[in-house]
Parts: sequence; C-alpha cells; structure tokens
Amino acid sequence: MSLAIFDLDNTLIADDSDFLWGQFLVDHGIVDKEYYEDANAKFYEDYKQGKLDIVEFLDFSLEPLAMHDATQLYAWREEFIETVIKPITLDAAHALVEKHRAAGDTLLVVTATNRFVTEPIVKLYGIDNLLATTPEFKNGQYTGKFIGTPCFQEGKVTLLKDWLNSSHETLEGSCFYSDSHNDLPLLRLVDKPVAVDPDEKLLQAAQEAGWPIISLR
Repeated sequence: MSLAIFDLDNTLIADDSDFLWGQFLVDHGIVDKEYYEDANAKFYEDYKQGKLDIVEFLDFSLEPLAMHDATQLYAWREEFIETVIKPITLDAAHALVEKHRAAGDTLLVVTATNRFVTEPIVKLYGIDNLLATTPEFKNGQYTGKFIGTPCFQEGKVTLLKDWLNSSHETLEGSCFYSDSHNDLPLLRLVDKPVAVDPDEKLLQAAQEAGWPIISLR
C-alpha cells in the first residue's frame, strides 16, 4: 500500500473549478460581472503562466464568501456541483482512483483551489483526504480570509509534509498525478510523478525527466 496523490483541476476533472466557480458567480449575478469576470480571467492566465500572486488571488476569490450567508453559499455551491462540475468529471479519472483504491493505496487530493469549492468535488470521487487552501470561518460566517499556508506550488509540499507527520503515512512508493507545471515541486518529491494531460511546461519537464505522460480525457 502506498500514497496516491491527485491534483484536482484539469486532472481529475476536465476544467478548473476555481475559475468555473468565479464564472458561476458572474453568471448568476452574485458578483459584479464586468469587474469580476475580467479579474477572474486575468488571475487564471497568471496561474497558467506560473506567475500567480496567490495571496492577491485569494483576497479576490474569497471575498464573495464574506458577502453572503453561509446557508446561501452552500445552496449556490450545491447548484454549482450539479450543473457545472458533475458534467466535467472524467470516467477515466474515476477508474484510476478506483484502481488505486483496489490496491489498498491511501488516496489524497492536493489542490490549489480552496476547500469551500473543492470538498464536495473530491467527495464525488469517494476520496476522504484533501489538502487545500482553507478559508477562515468564524461565528458561522466566512471572513474572506484564509488560514495557514496557501496550497500552491511550494505550499503544497509544506502542507503535504505536515499531513504526513500527522497521518503517519510516508512517501515510500508514492505517486502524484498532475497537469500543471505549478506542481513541479511536489512532482519532484514523490517516487512516481505522472503528468496528466500536461500543460506545455510540464510536458517538457516530464519528457526531460522521463516521467510517464497519460491522458484521462
């Protein structure tokens, strides 16, 4: 039994849930369309280029959570999962997860997208362990801030090492599946890095390192 680690966006699902949640807010008139749509697209492009200021992005993306009652937020999220996310889950991703489950591996998702958005998505795959940026929640309300280390680039490594210490799991025989060059720090940490439908920079790195390259599309 080993640790099987999965990125979420554009790996287990066929798009980016962070970007799609922002677009969902725009489409439902929950945020200002002109401002939010343009900013959301810019941050996503920065992410793809590997130059995202994660703290600036989190200030932007978590602000809507502080503007609405938690019950309403959960209702919107449920609609988001049903209408936007379920159609982009991947049969091959489900099969890959089940292959590792059948082998007795410990399943873990490590994602830059915040826990509010990702927790119900990960549950669609029957995975209990999730490392994600954690929005602050006080007195029954989201504050628009985050707690701890953002789960992004080197932050994924930091959070994984903390989790390993508390879970008594190890990286012996571990694998990590990801599409993004932003995950190179974590890909280089595990025993078996796998590039999944990789972006151009990850494709090049995987080819140079001789890592497996697969598609779940």
